Amino acid sequence: MKRFSELFNALDDSTATNAKVDALRRYFDEAPPADAAWAVYFLAGGKPRQVVPTGVLAELARQQAGIAAWLFDECYQAVGDLAETIAHVLPAAVATRELGLAEWVEQRLLPLREMPPEQQAQRIASYWAELDSTGRFLLTKLIGGGFRVGVSKLLVQRALAAHAGVDAKLVAQRMMGYTDKTARPDARAYQGLIAPESERSAADSGQPYPFFLAHPLEGALHEFDARLGPPSNWQIEWKYDGIRAQVVRRAGQIWIWSRGEELVTDRFPEIVMLAGQWPDGTVVDGEIVVWKDGRPAPFNLLQQRIGRKTLNRKILADAPVSLIAYDLLEWGGIDQREQPQRQRRAMLEALAAQVKGSTLWVSPIEQRDSWPALAALREESRQRGVEGFMLKHVEARYGSGRTKAEGTWWKWKIAPLTVDAVLIYAQAGHGRRASVYTDYTFAVWSRPPQDAAEAQAVVDAISRREPAQPGALQLVAFAKAYSGLTDEEFREVDRIIRATTLEKFGPVRSVKPTLVFELGFEGINRSTRHKSGIAVRFPRMLRIRQDKPLHEADTLASLQALMNVDSPAPLAPELPISGS
Repeated sequence: MKRFSELFNALDDSTATNAKVDALRRYFDEAPPADAAWAVYFLAGGKPRQVVPTGVLAELARQQAGIAAWLFDECYQAVGDLAETIAHVLPAAVATRELGLAEWVEQRLLPLREMPPEQQAQRIASYWAELDSTGRFLLTKLIGGGFRVGVSKLLVQRALAAHAGVDAKLVAQRMMGYTDKTARPDARAYQGLIAPESERSAADSGQPYPFFLAHPLEGALHEFDARLGPPSNWQIEWKYDGIRAQVVRRAGQIWIWSRGEELVTDRFPEIVMLAGQWPDGTVVDGEIVVWKDGRPAPFNLLQQRIGRKTLNRKILADAPVSLIAYDLLEWGGIDQREQPQRQRRAMLEALAAQVKGSTLWVSPIEQRDSWPALAALREESRQRGVEGFMLKHVEARYGSGRTKAEGTWWKWKIAPLTVDAVLIYAQAGHGRRASVYTDYTFAVWSRPPQDAAEAQAVVDAISRREPAQPGALQLVAFAKAYSGLTDEEFREVDRIIRATTLEKFGPVRSVKPTLVFELGFEGINRSTRHKSGIAVRFPRMLRIRQDKPLHEADTLASLQALMNVDSPAPLAPELPISGS
């Protein structure tokens, strides 16, 4: 743990990319493989499920520190991070033991799950007593399932490549699935990441390729010709709202990987049956969507299916999925990613033509003579149940991640749906924003206020902690958002939140309604899980509406009207096209 703590401090203290890579490489040069295996797992985003609730950790730390609950809460509010607060208030370590990271995780942390609460508390207290401040911080983060550090997976891959002397692209491919929730890092898995290229091949397993990601396309339409050239330079496809996935068929087996590097094969038996007809050595990149009535269904229907523990006949019938394929990454067991986009597309269509009598949807290509004509077609996106266009240069290679080199893949999304909402709750952020209130809950009016005076009467009642009366005008919570503002805007809102706090509920503050924000979101659907009866997808703050008085914020009826705007209309029968 000491070596991992030193690495964490080195990464946390530096903002320079090369310095972070050097610190990582030095760690991998020195750490035993078993420890390095877990370090890669955590640094690349792996999160074992929470072992002990954070509330239990807070109470145990308060008892060990011998301080009153109010004082611990004040410390927590000042620091903004529970693990850091615990590391500060605990008494000094009484003894230290030189145990490696693997031993800490496998012999100490993971067994806590099976222990009764009393034994958990006893063990954790004894572990804290063996560690310095950084070690306690890290252990608490790992126990609570909240470990984060300012390093990207790409930097971890670069450091491993430098340590092992292998191609970083190969390391990236080998790391796919390394942080899957079912994975158990060990020395053998780590050695597989850094083995010479001749000793291990992706074709020996269900290993996918790193996903290639697009950059958002922004700017004025009249600039597109100068910036992109003519539309004929591009393969233009609809952007579907589903689960990005790679379907791998090798050695007579099939694996389905999500973009989040989770193995989801068992969730999609229809796709497994489809891929069973492909020849060995085939990897297809595409989107898994629920397809009903000849069109893509809203994402929430797919989300409901994913959340089910078991898939019975009714679920499969209510939410049937299809694979909309748009790239071929491996063909005949040969990596095709360096081939140009137009050639990979031709091979994908050849695959579809071979799979007779089945549903392999190939993402249709749209062709227009000008960018304005494409922009006009793009306005049909919501009615088609899609998010806009994907633009892929016909000569583009299939890269890895979202590279700094722009210009080969773009996502040209439609403008988000928007609503003006009122801030009513706030919670501190994480990492460098741990001491600033950045996570907000927003509400809309239950009906339009008659005037500013009626809205102010509601605010006054909230300030007096009076419960809302049935049928009376009130603010109804409907969304949470934590992104979209600049650091300076967050600091300004933080000052207002602290000055207008009404109540505290642990880390959450209720605030006097004074601020209106414009929120943007990708989709909106009815929901039985939310009091508002509405759920929005990917909400984010677009701006603070300093010009908007409180009584002019939007209403539930405004959101319901947006659901009608977002409702898809029937499609022409040619979408999607089948390769068979």
